[in-house]
Amino acid sequence: MRALPVLSRADSCLARGYATSVDDDLGTTDKRESMHFDLLVVGAGPAGLSAAIRFKQARHLFGVRLPNPPQMKHKGNFVISLSETVRWLGRKAEELGVEIFPGFAGAKVMYGPGGEVHGVQTNDFGVAKDGKRKDSFQLGMALTARATLLAEGCRGSLSQAVMKRFGLREKAGAQPQTYALGLKEVWEVAPEKHKPGLVVHAVGHPLPWDVYGGSFIYHMPDSRVALGLVVALDYRNPHLNLYQEFQQFKRHPMVARLLEGGTCLQYGARTLNEGGWQSIPSLAFPGGALVGDSAGFLNVPKIKGTHTAMKSGMLAAEAAFNAMTSQPAGRPLDLSAYETAFKSSWVDQELFRERNIRPSFSLGAGIWGGIAYSALDTYLLRGQAPWTLRHRYADHERLKPAAECTPREYPKPDGQITFDLNTSLFRSQTNHEHDQPPHLRLVNPKLPEVGCGSALIVVNLPVYDGPEARYCPAGVYEWVAGDDGAKHLQINAQNCLHCKACDIKDPTQNIRWTVPEGGGGPSYTVM
Repeated sequence: MRALPVLSRADSCLARGYATSVDDDLGTTDKRESMHFDLLVVGAGPAGLSAAIRFKQARHLFGVRLPNPPQMKHKGNFVISLSETVRWLGRKAEELGVEIFPGFAGAKVMYGPGGEVHGVQTNDFGVAKDGKRKDSFQLGMALTARATLLAEGCRGSLSQAVMKRFGLREKAGAQPQTYALGLKEVWEVAPEKHKPGLVVHAVGHPLPWDVYGGSFIYHMPDSRVALGLVVALDYRNPHLNLYQEFQQFKRHPMVARLLEGGTCLQYGARTLNEGGWQSIPSLAFPGGALVGDSAGFLNVPKIKGTHTAMKSGMLAAEAAFNAMTSQPAGRPLDLSAYETAFKSSWVDQELFRERNIRPSFSLGAGIWGGIAYSALDTYLLRGQAPWTLRHRYADHERLKPAAECTPREYPKPDGQITFDLNTSLFRSQTNHEHDQPPHLRLVNPKLPEVGCGSALIVVNLPVYDGPEARYCPAGVYEWVAGDDGAKHLQINAQNCLHCKACDIKDPTQNIRWTVPEGGGGPSYTVM
């Protein structure tokens, strides 16, 4: 009696379809159902089964449970929607008499006669794409104040201008800021899979070993789950597609099981400051101050920055109030007391303890080296190491030429758990008036390596294989073939999610994100 060979499946099925094959015995052509796997082992004896088991064990090295570090413990905290929380804060502010101007974007910093910040100017309405005034044209407002607090969030355009004008980074001896892009979805999952209050954090998967990043899953009320992938923007391989990496994260068996049968409600993306304590600029400037992620107060190991942002805002407000009651009217307010208060606050102490975690992943030893150092710093040194690791490069300086890197292949979306980009963009509810000047601009249109419109970019494309088409999570930058057969850059500004990744990662730093006509952009309701 002869034993028949057994086919063992070492990994989950990725696709099911039909294949046409020729039966050697019958000489006929049959249409057969087909299934595709990561690994197929023919034979289920000791060798075959050992191979399958070892392959599974190797797979499970990623996602493996790690000891829960103290900064990742969330007992006693609340899982919230930041969009809903901000709306609640808005109502509370209005109840106190605060005037809120939704739909108006701060387009330009206004300066007083002595060079101090005097307020901001909102952008003009009703300007056509060609720069001409439409019938609906309306000049933007000049909003002036004795003190101006810039709380634009990560990579705010006005904050960047003020930091440059007053040399705030140089004044503080701050190291280069480093960033990450966070891609996020909110799902409604099956009630039996929902565990209110459950928080899951992971590091690495599905990213390459030399890319810093991780993921999160938060079980919110009402069977909703927020999940996302955070990818550091100092990655080297220009072939990395950040949106596709996020889709790949959802293919992990644990994540896929959670989402099966659920409904994706919303998609969005935003950059995060990851430089931490050593990248914080000087906070006060003549006539105002930087608060929140305009300065960069994210606690990277916790992946949390809302608590530090709120505290910095409160400290700045107290300093502004005290300055207004004690300093002469008609002169620029000095908010240096805010910086003093910040440096003696728990925020500074918290960020100081975590200062070496993020840069440890850039020492050349990859994800495992960073994890090893982080364990040493957290459990043995308890954040009090007698040294401070450095951020040596800005993110845009890190890309390697495409020819030196391996391309990344990504499966097609299934439409159930993974989606094409246009479907996700629809869920972001992003919208811009089409007939307006583009808010994504070139610093120097005459720079020989960058053109605009149908002009060919002659550095980004041949050297880096057009990375903007892959680091942008919204399909804003698209390479299309022209009538001459050459690829040309098409900018779909209407897709923009306002994440600022292009402003950060462009290798030549010639792309600048500016505010569009007020009210344009994504409309998040449950993010």
